[in-house]
Amino acid sequence: MQSPLSEVVRRHKAGQPQGITSVCSAHPLVIEAAMVQARETGGHVLVEATSNQVDQYGGYTGMRPADFRDLVYGIATESGLPLDRVILGGDHLGPNRWQSLTPDEAMEQADALVAAYVAADFTKIHLDCSFACAGDPVPLTDDLVAERAARLIRVAEETAGPERAERIRYVIGTEVPTPGGAHETLDALLPTTPEAARATLEQHRKAFAQHGIDEVWPRVMALVVQPAVEFDHVQVVDYRRELTEELRKVLDDEPTMVYEAHSTDYQTAEALTALVEDHWAVLKVGPGLTFALREALFALAAIEDELVPAAERSRLPEVVEERMLAEPAKWEGYYPGSAAEQRLARRYSYSDRMRYYWPDPEIEKAQARLMANLSAVDIPLPLLSAHLPLQYARVRHGELAARPRDLAVDHVRDVLRDYDRASHPHLMEHV
Repeated sequence: MQSPLSEVVRRHKAGQPQGITSVCSAHPLVIEAAMVQARETGGHVLVEATSNQVDQYGGYTGMRPADFRDLVYGIATESGLPLDRVILGGDHLGPNRWQSLTPDEAMEQADALVAAYVAADFTKIHLDCSFACAGDPVPLTDDLVAERAARLIRVAEETAGPERAERIRYVIGTEVPTPGGAHETLDALLPTTPEAARATLEQHRKAFAQHGIDEVWPRVMALVVQPAVEFDHVQVVDYRRELTEELRKVLDDEPTMVYEAHSTDYQTAEALTALVEDHWAVLKVGPGLTFALREALFALAAIEDELVPAAERSRLPEVVEERMLAEPAKWEGYYPGSAAEQRLARRYSYSDRMRYYWPDPEIEKAQARLMANLSAVDIPLPLLSAHLPLQYARVRHGELAARPRDLAVDHVRDVLRDYDRASHPHLMEHV
């Protein structure tokens, strides 16, 4: 069976501005928004888990690959999206979690990681072996990175078996922004050089030959390079296509390969469209989606404050702040500055460290109370207009119900709408 990703690449190589959005989030409401968006557009949805988020031991979410698959498939079914339109991806799969071990020990863990993802029916696999392990040279050489990636592809192929392996598409290359956004203030950012991109291709092609997997090369669908897009806590580096003119030509001789762009969060709709036109046909977004979810939930909490007696309110923003202060490990090393600056960052930073706190039981309880409180009342339209104006407009046009969950999901979809307009505008003409 061919992968639907092959059709994306085929159309793109044929000159159409075709791409696909990669949704990198484990939050159920974000995943629901992606499913509803795909259902409404008639397209596919690609949902990816990262190697530190989901691994063979549970990762920081507590989910193994099969658990993440079941979560995504369950939400797709509840949202009315057929499972054959859902693509699961694994991002940055490699020895990242085990850098303190020797290379042999770390790669054994990475072998098991990749095998677990493939066994759970993930069919888009990004190999990232750029992480130095104990005793490795720093930085790692291109040939060593490629050799380890080829080793993991061999593991994936053997785990899948010949028939299932035909559905797997691989992504190589690791010159990417810091996952989740830069930790430091950004001053200047340059795209990958054409020479570096060609060297990555050459070293991986050699490593494939050494591992006897040359036949897999046509299923390497994307190369990760840096198009010079990024965000930190308070600013976004927007795509400038004049900086990538030579880089865009590197894949001209690779008929089955496009570029993949990481950290495209918060790019303008025009920049996203330019990225797809310039061969970044896979656009990854993660924090930008949970950032939008926070906007929606806190807007709903502001509406709740106007409608519900104080003793009965969810106090969701206050509960989130209390829990982040009580368990600061996931944010305090990322948000420098005064107490006032840290408070603003906890709530509003583009890097959105808040996303790690949504599974907290007390926060989940407050969110459930918010939804219950607002489900029990009629939200006045003027109040909705004040806090969620785009959703207000859709309610007025009869396109959206003024129910709290629907409003939150639709606000996240506003981000996905921009990605879909860039990635497959032909599906968005009537949506």
